[in-house]
Amino acid sequence: MSKQVLVTGGAGFIAHQVIATILKQTDWRVVTIDRLDFSGNLNRIHEVVQELDASQRRRLRVVFHDMKSEFNDQIRNSIGECRIILHLGAASHVARSIVDPLSFVMDNTVGTCNVLNFARQQADLERFVYFSTDEVFGPAPWGVDYDERARYNSTNPYSASKAGGEELCVAFHNTYGTPVYICHTANVYGRRQHPEKYIPLCIRKILKDELLSIHADPVTGQPSSRHYVHVQDVADALLFLLNLDETRLRPEARTQGSAKCPKFNIISNTEFDNLELAQKVAKVLHRPLRYELADFHQARPGLDLRYSLSGDLMKSLGWQPSQSFDRRLKDLVEWTQANPQWL
Repeated sequence: MSKQVLVTGGAGFIAHQVIATILKQTDWRVVTIDRLDFSGNLNRIHEVVQELDASQRRRLRVVFHDMKSEFNDQIRNSIGECRIILHLGAASHVARSIVDPLSFVMDNTVGTCNVLNFARQQADLERFVYFSTDEVFGPAPWGVDYDERARYNSTNPYSASKAGGEELCVAFHNTYGTPVYICHTANVYGRRQHPEKYIPLCIRKILKDELLSIHADPVTGQPSSRHYVHVQDVADALLFLLNLDETRLRPEARTQGSAKCPKFNIISNTEFDNLELAQKVAKVLHRPLRYELADFHQARPGLDLRYSLSGDLMKSLGWQPSQSFDRRLKDLVEWTQANPQWL
């Protein structure tokens, strides 16, 4: 029988694409858990399942569970034994974390501990992958790209809760020998993303001819800037890491400071400020862009002007995004126009 993979947060934006990729490119069985809250939407899984053949669909199971609660006997039995755990489930919106920080600690830190406790009960666990964020490193000055060993500098409760989960993964690796990999990503975009996120927000505002507020430095007028990586590239990178020969890792990548578990930055090759990006979306839509620049900190405390990661490690191992940003963006904008229910 093929190995079983547990994917947490399977009805979420990134995880549902990871599930589809695993089912298409491997013979593995997938079980996913989700509580179907603000971010979870079973329609995501339903739509990607339609793209699969019958044999692929039979390898997917969905279990309802809120990760703030421990995995009791019934939940463990429903999931079964797992060889790989991809922990992608999380609360992920900075503004909501500022309003209600404790809920993010419960979801992202306590929830991660519960998943790790389940992981160390698996008899033949090969890999536990924790999905973190570039935001744990805090704002990046212009010209600086943080590598995997950079120090945490969380500037909001969301990033702090993700850093807390990351440290728990390191602790379980060091204490129990849990075979952990940690991944940081830049801003992920793609089909079926929640419309609170920047690219679908741009599409919606431009289509409705509404004013788009773009966060910027009040002194220089420089708009906030991000790296953007497509969700399919993230899914491909995760499969790449699951098949990685660890002997290819340099010693400094295998042991980073006191953390013995390897860490990897998954990013694209391009960085755009948010005005440039909105202009790209408007160009694909053949619509005018109406915008205003807003003080990035007054508009939303806890927002950082720039995040940036170095992708040198993944590139040295042989992985990089498969398509250009402009091609990915054009496909996304056109798909979203044809599927307006996701706006």
